[in-house]
Amino acid sequence: MKKYLLPLCISILSVTLASSCSKDDSGSNLPDSEPLAPVAVAKTNDTKIYMHYMPWFETNESSPNNQWGYHWTMANKNPNTVDANGRREIASHYYPLIGPYHSGDKEVIENHLLLMKYAGIDGILIDWYGTYNLNDYRILKENAEQLIDMLDEVGLEYAIVYEDRFLNDIVNAGLAPTVTGAAKTDMNYMQTHYFGDANYIKINNRPLLLNFGPITLTTPAAWTSTFSGLNPKPTFLTLWNESGEAGTNASGEFAWVYQNNNSLSSFYASNLPNLGVAFGSAYPGFNDFYEEGGTSTTIGWTINHNNGATLDETLSMAQNAGVDYLQLITWNDFGEGTMIEPTVEFGYSYIEKIKTFAGVQYSGNYFSAISRLHTLRKTYRNNAAIQRKLDLVFNYFVSMQPDKAATLLNEIQ
Repeated sequence: MKKYLLPLCISILSVTLASSCSKDDSGSNLPDSEPLAPVAVAKTNDTKIYMHYMPWFETNESSPNNQWGYHWTMANKNPNTVDANGRREIASHYYPLIGPYHSGDKEVIENHLLLMKYAGIDGILIDWYGTYNLNDYRILKENAEQLIDMLDEVGLEYAIVYEDRFLNDIVNAGLAPTVTGAAKTDMNYMQTHYFGDANYIKINNRPLLLNFGPITLTTPAAWTSTFSGLNPKPTFLTLWNESGEAGTNASGEFAWVYQNNNSLSSFYASNLPNLGVAFGSAYPGFNDFYEEGGTSTTIGWTINHNNGATLDETLSMAQNAGVDYLQLITWNDFGEGTMIEPTVEFGYSYIEKIKTFAGVQYSGNYFSAISRLHTLRKTYRNNAAIQRKLDLVFNYFVSMQPDKAATLLNEIQ
């Protein structure tokens, strides 16, 4: 996707314009120039830490039908209902600290990526439903690409987690002749638009691709056909215990969350030694809202958050297993209660734990300052002068100059 040149030119122009004025609305001169390229967070843990990310949230302002999206409402919740604390009625036991949002909102993406960067996360694994214009798949793709467009500006990597479960829906809608044909269309799109990006995750010199299954393409022949047009073929990981369905097309597996931590222990003991590439997992808990949300989905089990002890335990399990790659489950699946994103209930405690696990070396705590940047973006959305200052705050954050960012934020009223 887009790289540094255009953002660099725009940001330099913004700083130059701002500094040419004696004072702006917020009462402070801007410097003539600042380093703009992202700087990596220094950390002592060499485990690659990736965050599973859902780009599927829509508000009544962002959706084509002016309705809140399913993932905030499920079957019976109405986010237009606001309680005495100012919180909207959403389909979750937990409430995002920044409130329910649109996944394609640039200000939301900025907030999420900066929080992840400062927690020591190396990149994100994007849940992706393909290219076809059916149900909300096209909207999810567009939201994902808004996210991808900002990743290199922040200095984070990414890869795709492909959902093959809906390929039959594509065929039944007459949009593709076969499920493998539909999947090949999606693969060719990824090769053309994602795999070549400098910040797309590569393992063994091949682009990483995860599959949440397989669910529809359940034979080695189906995956051989699906990958036939790709050069190189991806480093392909299936969900744990499912790599046999992809045969030699699979390079390994990734762990997930299920019932209790025993499943994760078994993966580390039994699967890990026999896999070429393996991703461990860590999660804060699992507490879905499907029944309360009036859906037909039944899970039947929960994993208690235990005030952060579950995340501590699963992080420790990954450390003891010596995994090279760790997937955090998840940034923002509010419907299943696995979210690591800051919430009213847990504050920043989960990303603080990840920061400690990663061995992040900067001093100070800047998570609340990053959230303040988001608040000011919203408050002064129509104030161009203050937005220019907030652009500079963003540049300070991505270039690991957080004290300058915090100082500039404090000058804005």
